[in-house]
Amino acid sequence: MPIRRLPPETVNRIAAGEVVERPASAVKELVENALDAGAARVEVQADGGGLTRILVADDGQGLAPHELPLAVERHATSKLVPDDAGDYDLLRITTLGFRGEALPSIGSVARLSITSRARGSADAHAILVEGGALGAVSPAAFPGPHGARVEVRDLFYATPARLKFMKSERSEAMAIAEEIKRQAMAHEAVSFALDLDGRRTLRLPAEAKGPEGRLARLAAIMGRDFSDNALAIDHEREGVRLSGFAGLPTYNRGNAAHQYLFVNGRPVRDRLLQGALRAAYSDFLARDRHPLAALYIELDTAYVDVNVHPAKAEVRFRDPGLVRGLIVGGLRHALASAGHRASTTVSSAALGGFRPGGQQPAQGFSAWRQGGWSPGSLAAAVQSIPGLTEVSARAEPMWDAQPGLAEAPGPAPAFDPVDYPLGAARAQVHETYIVAQTRDGVVIVDQHAAHERLVYERMKEELAQGGVSRQALLLPEVVELDPAEAERVIARAPELEALGLVIEAFGPGAVLVRETPALLGETDAAGLVRDIADDLAENGQALALKERLEEVCSTMACHGSVRAGRRLSAPEMNALLRQMEATPHSGQCNHGRPTYVELKLADIERLFGRR
Repeated sequence: MPIRRLPPETVNRIAAGEVVERPASAVKELVENALDAGAARVEVQADGGGLTRILVADDGQGLAPHELPLAVERHATSKLVPDDAGDYDLLRITTLGFRGEALPSIGSVARLSITSRARGSADAHAILVEGGALGAVSPAAFPGPHGARVEVRDLFYATPARLKFMKSERSEAMAIAEEIKRQAMAHEAVSFALDLDGRRTLRLPAEAKGPEGRLARLAAIMGRDFSDNALAIDHEREGVRLSGFAGLPTYNRGNAAHQYLFVNGRPVRDRLLQGALRAAYSDFLARDRHPLAALYIELDTAYVDVNVHPAKAEVRFRDPGLVRGLIVGGLRHALASAGHRASTTVSSAALGGFRPGGQQPAQGFSAWRQGGWSPGSLAAAVQSIPGLTEVSARAEPMWDAQPGLAEAPGPAPAFDPVDYPLGAARAQVHETYIVAQTRDGVVIVDQHAAHERLVYERMKEELAQGGVSRQALLLPEVVELDPAEAERVIARAPELEALGLVIEAFGPGAVLVRETPALLGETDAAGLVRDIADDLAENGQALALKERLEEVCSTMACHGSVRAGRRLSAPEMNALLRQMEATPHSGQCNHGRPTYVELKLADIERLFGRR
């Protein structure tokens, strides 16, 4: 078949498929244009999931009349400036948009109108594009001293086949809302408003620029609980700065939907973030639980390529290892600084458990109005409550300490023990839970989960100091891999050797395993190497071996810790509380569950109607 030159309208519609995949894509491009124009306020309206109508209004610098036709012309943009030689540097991009494709692509598949008044101009003008057909520039009314209003109607009417691939109106509307939230998280100093089908959906006032304003914006989007349970992050390495907030391990979700990454103010989706979060939280969360995080990376534009995909949702770092290491290191430092802190949602859930159906307790209960009681009915009630008659231990100071836990070190404290963060032990309930009193509340500790974390942290420290002991295989095992996989694994041989796995190259596409970590005992060496190869391909780090070692340490810590059902003396209980306060990460067990619940006195008084 002969080669044909495609007409411009067909080329534009092909390009539209790359840039505008769905209504949320159009909203993203239009909002980015508004932000690049210096807008301090962005308002978005969408009807019919964005397929019927989209309106994006801003108070940016606006467009002059002669710029309107250029704005809807392909590859025409004000965001790239040539140097003295007339060259455009695509590695020095400081704006969100730069390709000059969004408006012409939208105009080729929809009815697009742009109304704008340039800053300092007395008149406003408009231009209309329908299915790629360009109209004339004409005077128009504009509400505001300067800015732009871009309206898109009947999206994809010029390409009806595309409409068959759209999801429901509700799904498309939710995608638009999610896009606005991402842009709002990246630009806390800009106010955002979103209306869906005439309903006020989102109102986000401008916040102060900086960490406090950013956390306030994140709380408005991700919920108040996030701000109460967020750890601040601020680290810099080799010119790359990482800031933002990450949730405590006990504040987690069942999916990774609440993990956000922003690069130089640009919301991006990158597997690098998921792998780094998994590595940083590997000690604290089960594989089916995910942390919440909003991380911001700032670096020289020359070290990140944003011209990877027409939608600009992906970036490529010149040194991804540096960025990943910075994320993992920054998160681990923040988690370590949290100490024994657990999330506030733990106590909220506990208090909610006292209220059947989430309702407030009934007020003014009267036994006399219920028919009174007698000693016989009281005894029957006691028998009907399981566990009420079982043995509990009180924290009596004259008890002798039992072996297994260290005594509280040093002489008696000079201040009241209730002033410790986890308070003073008062009782042991069901030989499983320690009840402690603080100055303003009560702490309930799961003795087994708490001591398991203490033992695990001590084992990890010993492992790091003494290295991992290895066992030699009687017959070295050859593992067949894809040549690229084998090359990646061999490149990490020194790192794996430090973890107890000794390997070497064995021809193209094969790895020879000579020694394995002694902690793993008899293990499937071939399966372990293949898991490592998969991790290197997906996350850039050999997580499989490290996680297996940590899993063994966790199991050993579980079996070597204080069991539920063991009676503890007062000194032992207090010693456990003091060790928890001095040990990082003691607020959660190895699977992200809390080791203690703290109930404030004010909350307890509300349960009884005293407040």
